[in-house]
Amino acid sequence: MPELPDITAYIGALEKRIIGEPLIRVRVASAFLLRTAQPSVTDVEGRVVNQLRRIGKRIAIGVDGDLWLVLHLMIAGRLHWKAKDAKLSGRNNLAAFDFPNGSLVLTEAGSKRRASLHIFGSEEDLRSVDPGGIEVFEIDLNAFRKALTAENRTLKRALTDPRVVSGIGNAYSDEILHAAQLSPIALTSKLDDAEWATLFAATRDTLQKWMDEMQAEAEINFPEKVTAFRKGMAVHGRYGEPCPRCGEKVQRIRYADNETNYCAKCQTAGRVLADRSLSRLLKSDWPRTLDELEALKRR
Repeated sequence: MPELPDITAYIGALEKRIIGEPLIRVRVASAFLLRTAQPSVTDVEGRVVNQLRRIGKRIAIGVDGDLWLVLHLMIAGRLHWKAKDAKLSGRNNLAAFDFPNGSLVLTEAGSKRRASLHIFGSEEDLRSVDPGGIEVFEIDLNAFRKALTAENRTLKRALTDPRVVSGIGNAYSDEILHAAQLSPIALTSKLDDAEWATLFAATRDTLQKWMDEMQAEAEINFPEKVTAFRKGMAVHGRYGEPCPRCGEKVQRIRYADNETNYCAKCQTAGRVLADRSLSRLLKSDWPRTLDELEALKRR
């Protein structure tokens, strides 16, 4: 799922393409995409785009008259900049937003249709899709700590809850926790002052690093290949590969559709966290350390 750095890159690329341009036409090819009835699609057509905004993991496109189009790409939705009036052929093409200088095309891979488009008639209505999480570049350490300790949660869950922190998901939470050398299952109530300072700095530094890299790429070309698995990531999507800090193999916890990647040596004092799907089968035999894990593989 595109997260804060990805959405920021999309917005940066779109600003120089559609700000000040009229939205000539909106073509919706999937009946599942549009989630609001009023205002209608025709109400936004012909209006000039005057601002772009990130709301969590959503992209809000503001046009004259205080009307807003809000795109949520979910897991598999992606944006593409095509030639004007690009055809919407193929089942993965969900919508096109036509401008004088090109078309913004929304695609979604796979069979599930999770991406959405909302159209709102005021900025007040726009707030209805804001989950309310803090913006990490707009607050200080104390506000960060207060937000994450409002409930006693694991760090992984607290960082990825959009009601707590804005724009962070599965990929960048893995990278943040690796940078901070903290366990994904550490409880927010158990961190000391030094660990909170480290986590706050790691959150901002990690996001800023990827924002800078992706925005630099977007200056050259429209970000067509937004992915949760980027070259240069330390642990996310790198199960079984060496940790760039210590060289030990990256571990994982799988649950539902998510996978948490971490380095046991750097983050959990060498303790391997039980994968829920495997722990039901292996129970007490599930290895608790890297050494035990390697021994199990050799048998």
